[in-house]
Amino acid sequence: MVRLPLTPAEVERGQRLGALLRRARGTHSILETALDAGVSPETLRKIESGRVATPAFPTVAAVAEVLGLSLDAVWAEVSGADGDAPAVGRRRDANERIAS
Repeated sequence: MVRLPLTPAEVERGQRLGALLRRARGTHSILETALDAGVSPETLRKIESGRVATPAFPTVAAVAEVLGLSLDAVWAEVSGADGDAPAVGRRRDANERIAS
């Protein structure tokens, strides 16, 4: 399988996603956040640095949940649809249940 190179728009979206996750993580460590989300710290580090510009949806959803970000807010920020509105919410505690 040959992977096509990323477009400049995809690279830019990946960089915006990484910046959003870094801001939302705040003072929490990559290790703590990654373990809470069930992803490897190296995966989270690569996403935050923009080296993985197109991470898998379940990975983004898991990290967003841990950081207290809605997927709508993540998409708005990453796609540039709502340029001025901050998408950063509050971090969920590891034991906090998600209301369904």
